[in-house]
Amino acid sequence: MNVVLFGPPGAGKGTQAKELAKHYQIPHISTGDILRANVRDGTELGREAKGYMDRGELVPDEVLIGIIKNRLTEDDCKAGYLLDGYPRTIPQADALSGILDEINMPLEAVLNIDVADEELVTRLCGRFMCNCGESYHIQFNPPEKEGVCDSCGAELYQRDDDKEDVIRQRLESYKEKTQPLIDYYDEKNILVNIDGAGEITRVFSDICEVLDQYK
Repeated sequence: MNVVLFGPPGAGKGTQAKELAKHYQIPHISTGDILRANVRDGTELGREAKGYMDRGELVPDEVLIGIIKNRLTEDDCKAGYLLDGYPRTIPQADALSGILDEINMPLEAVLNIDVADEELVTRLCGRFMCNCGESYHIQFNPPEKEGVCDSCGAELYQRDDDKEDVIRQRLESYKEKTQPLIDYYDEKNILVNIDGAGEITRVFSDICEVLDQYK
């Protein structure tokens, strides 16, 4: 099965992607991860990408799509792939479609994990961290003593990007960038909206019900 996964911040996309990759034994391909791997390993495309990154510039689409193409032709993708973090724009979606046709691995489904903004704000605003590495959530995983880490007793803090005004800005930015892609894949009749509210296991089950059609 050949799948792209979308989802706003806080929707649980990363958690679902990890479990889906394990369940279906297909690779979870994060474009950020494979870009960093190519830079680290000094591949030809990785060296080219590093040049742009070192100058503080965005890696051009043609370089990134080349890295993705190379990754998709590796042996572990023969049974399918779960692509995360790409495409982000319509030109990228067109480029992806072109290379997938070229290597005969066309997309079968684009999953969009959909969660209401207020639910996402609740999820993300409630997160608190400790310098020791522990994390908590005031609703889902509260510390025994409010504001204090169970493990080391230090005071908990909230990251700037977990504050409500920042979260709402992130959500608006995500919608502005992603809605054209949602429409793009909807017109191709391969978009499937998944209700991302509720228990992780229930969302996973709903996704599997969709993906089992492509086994």
